[in-house]
Amino acid sequence: MPVINVVFPEGRHKVLTMSYDDGRTADRRLVSIFNQYGLKGTFHLNSGLLGIKDRLDREEIAKLYSGHEVSAHTFTHPSMARCPREQIIREIMDDRDSLETICGYAVRGMSYPNGSYNSELQEMLPHLGIEYARVVKSTGSFDMPDNPYEWKPTCHHKEGMMALAEQFLAFSKQQNLYMMYVWGHSYEFELDNNWELIEGFCRLTGHRTDIWYATNMEIIDYFRAFRQLRFSASRRLVWNPGAASVWLTVDQDIVEVPGGRQLSL
Repeated sequence: MPVINVVFPEGRHKVLTMSYDDGRTADRRLVSIFNQYGLKGTFHLNSGLLGIKDRLDREEIAKLYSGHEVSAHTFTHPSMARCPREQIIREIMDDRDSLETICGYAVRGMSYPNGSYNSELQEMLPHLGIEYARVVKSTGSFDMPDNPYEWKPTCHHKEGMMALAEQFLAFSKQQNLYMMYVWGHSYEFELDNNWELIEGFCRLTGHRTDIWYATNMEIIDYFRAFRQLRFSASRRLVWNPGAASVWLTVDQDIVEVPGGRQLSL
């Protein structure tokens, strides 16, 4: 019987995703850098604070973040673990509703404002239409998330990002899948006067054929599509009931399983 493993689109074994919070005006420059080098970002926004001080205006959100992901960050940025359930529900649902009106698609992910969360909040999120939530504690590793509601990034951009990028690029063994996940706030580059840091990172990691550049939600959706595949007992047949393609290695050969198709392996 064949040996089967999931791989990223086109048979890749690496994925890079970027995650930035708060929707500050410095996102304009950050998005421009991502676009220049082909990186994709997820931007977690507080829709109730748009247009206040140095936060972006709602009128520019859809165009600015086109090709990236707009994600929730609650309506007004409270520390959620300290809030009553009624407030939690309102903060998330109002943020989703407002952002969805702006962007024209369902907002299904979030990051926890102030890094504040607990197990009760995690249990609530699926019932509020949230399918993943990023925390602020970094791992320094390149693993896939074990719990999407406690999604730990590889690093903040201040935490040895360039050295970690070198490690990430050096991976050549194909026994594992590798994810580099960087998070932060774009205004930190303004405060630290070090835009060259993120520009250098994007120059180093961008436009590479061995990396899949994806948003947070695209990664979640891809693995959901993989889990929906239906294999025969012998693993010689596979049916993809979804719409999106999934890529596999079958005895070292790369195979695309298109949406709505059954293949012989």
